[in-house]
Amino acid sequence: MPTYEFRCHECATTFDVRRPMSAAADPAPCPDGHTDTVKLLSTVALTGAAGAPAQGGGCCGGACGCG
Repeated sequence: MPTYEFRCHECATTFDVRRPMSAAADPAPCPDGHTDTVKLLSTVALTGAAGAPAQGGGCCGGACGCG
């Protein structure tokens, strides 16, 4: 089951929530009970699996010679 990271706007606490992917967008109250929270993007979502750089896509994926 995936783990999602959230941050509370009221107390600035960062916390993890384990839930199914089907519930990824559901709100999550912080451990102190505040409901003004936001889901953060994880490093895996930004770089790909196991920290590997994202490949392909867009012009600078290597196809247009812009890099």
